Amino acid sequence: MEKVAYIRVGTSYFKQVNAPTIAGEFNQILVPWNIDTIKQDYGKDFIGQIPKYDGFTCIPSHTNFKQVCSGFYNRYSPLSHKPEEGPIEVSLRFLNHIFGSQSELGLDYLQLLYQKPVQILPILCLVSKERSTGKTTFLKWLKTIFENNLTYLTNDSFGSQFNSDWTNKLLICIDEVLFNKEELTERIKYLSTTNYNKLEAKGKDKVEVEFFGKFILCSNNEDNFIKIDAAEERFWVRKIPKFKTEDTGLLRKLVREIPAFLFFLKSRKLSTEESSRMWFPPSKIRTSALLNLVKHNRSRVEKELANILLMVMEKYDLDELDFCPLDAMYAVNQTRVKTDLTQIRRLLKNEWRLSPKENSLTYEKFAIWNKGDITRETSTGRFYTVKKDFLLENFDELMRE
Repeated sequence: MEKVAYIRVGTSYFKQVNAPTIAGEFNQILVPWNIDTIKQDYGKDFIGQIPKYDGFTCIPSHTNFKQVCSGFYNRYSPLSHKPEEGPIEVSLRFLNHIFGSQSELGLDYLQLLYQKPVQILPILCLVSKERSTGKTTFLKWLKTIFENNLTYLTNDSFGSQFNSDWTNKLLICIDEVLFNKEELTERIKYLSTTNYNKLEAKGKDKVEVEFFGKFILCSNNEDNFIKIDAAEERFWVRKIPKFKTEDTGLLRKLVREIPAFLFFLKSRKLSTEESSRMWFPPSKIRTSALLNLVKHNRSRVEKELANILLMVMEKYDLDELDFCPLDAMYAVNQTRVKTDLTQIRRLLKNEWRLSPKENSLTYEKFAIWNKGDITRETSTGRFYTVKKDFLLENFDELMRE
């Protein structure tokens, strides 16, 4: 058995070894091996018996895995658990706890991971201020299911330029995530929808590879663990409740059901159809936890502008208000918060998704003076229209202050 454990990829030799884990299982990994050592152990004639491949590739599959693809050695890891019919009550109960009213979507998410591993999926975020919610158990369960195809990252390692340890993985999980830099958010947003990534290892040149990784983020910070805006559609944020009764043997029970759960995923019919680049329509995965995150990510300028517009509507008993970006800029700059036209236009277009009139038209302009007095007068311009219902729905915290 040991003799067939060697392979040659390109001009390099490797040994397939089974590395033991704390759980008493084994992870199969490739270890670089010296040709002279192989000769010492088995003789020169043995070298010619070693299987040869042109290079490495990484093609994910759980239902039709092939170790060799057109002369290339597939580095994706086959799953050791085989589908087998059986009970899955514990698994379904646990998923109902994690996904709540979105349990069918949660099952679709896992089924797509298993049956269509190259399908782009939303960034799943599990958040809760409370302890003993099952977030970490969920990650450990997925690790046992997908084995070497799931990896854990820290905030620092994700921010590092070197990514050879995770860029070929199916699932990239970051526990206790806190991305307080906008570039980290932009990076994960880009990676969640791209098909290619630059693989970079220490001391080696960058190599462009196909990327199929999905991100799962866990955090105890419900309000601002990542910086996203109101228009964001790539994040699926779930607030996880605390277990009513903690089961210390839950993970062990879940692991026992893995073969039966895979059988269930293999035979189950998806409850959704592909309707966006991330499969699920954005409206289906827009949760109150996501809205809470968006609210706490709003800038002071956005909050101040919303407050001013509501104040004008209240005074003149309006259901909607017309205004130009210059009106908004002057009004905000009367407060302690300062802004400019570029920021106001970007806010209205990207955050609030408003569009100006195509032509310059007459509208009732508002103005706020030094002492807080509000006046209105007729003016012309390519104005925007914002509805009171929009502000009340998205800035309800202003009404409570």
